Amino acid sequence: MDTLLYFIHNYGLWFVFIAVLLDQGGIPIPAYPPLILASALTVESGGSLWPLVLVAVLAALCADLLWYAGGRHFGGRLIRLMCRLSLSPDSCVATTRGIYSRWGAPALVVAKFVPGFAAIATTLAGQLRTRVVRFAFYDGIGALLWATVAVALGAVFHEAVNGVLAQLETLGRLGLLLVLGSISLWVAWKVWDRQRFMRLIRMARISVPELQQLLAAGNGPLLLDVRPAGLREASGWIPGAVRVSRVDELKLAPQAEVVIYCDCPNEASAALLARELKQRGFARVRPLAGGFAAWQVQGLPIEHAAPE
Repeated sequence: MDTLLYFIHNYGLWFVFIAVLLDQGGIPIPAYPPLILASALTVESGGSLWPLVLVAVLAALCADLLWYAGGRHFGGRLIRLMCRLSLSPDSCVATTRGIYSRWGAPALVVAKFVPGFAAIATTLAGQLRTRVVRFAFYDGIGALLWATVAVALGAVFHEAVNGVLAQLETLGRLGLLLVLGSISLWVAWKVWDRQRFMRLIRMARISVPELQQLLAAGNGPLLLDVRPAGLREASGWIPGAVRVSRVDELKLAPQAEVVIYCDCPNEASAALLARELKQRGFARVRPLAGGFAAWQVQGLPIEHAAPE
């Protein structure tokens, strides 16, 4: 604890910059506690708070522009890698896709306040070719709001924050153990939550060669595309696939054979819809292993919207 206070006292702005950069860059080191601590200590010493806000916004923008560039150049591959390394369930990608598809760049204003949303949303902005000026404008507003809330919390509750620090300092090693124990419990819960989700979507998949063989034989299943409309229009779709987002949109008899595909890690969106269809009596329903990317990488036919 003494080391943390030493760094904040002597390298406050640099400490805040690095903490925010790591947090927004995807390293699971929360930036809000250092921001709140720095703000509380600044108020106690009579310093100005606006440099903290400015540095936090700058660090967040640097990290977000890196995610944006990665999404622009690597697209879905980067998102799949992010979800493999993340402790959050793969459904976070499906949720973020849906929100960004509906609201576009303005969704970035609140992205940092939603756990697991910010990095994926900024990567999606690059993948969907959001203009960089538009991206920076809305992302900058979101970073400013996010940083201002943290600094304001530290300023308003500076007495309480300093009281907690004093108590932890009194406890010594026990205080450090309490902090480390809380972090360990949080990580353990996230790991359990991810494993629970993976069990939820566990089911048989159909491979791309198997689907291609069924379609070539003329008795192919009904193909459902659960990707956002913007992504579908930009990349095209498997010939004959129908876009859906909810089971209620389907007017099908339960005996119909259905194959569902998406473009997300572990076919999470497709598996969730398939699971819901099975609960409604559909026995022959499978997600496409690898999703649209697996079909595309094999150079198979893709349909696109006719030019207006």
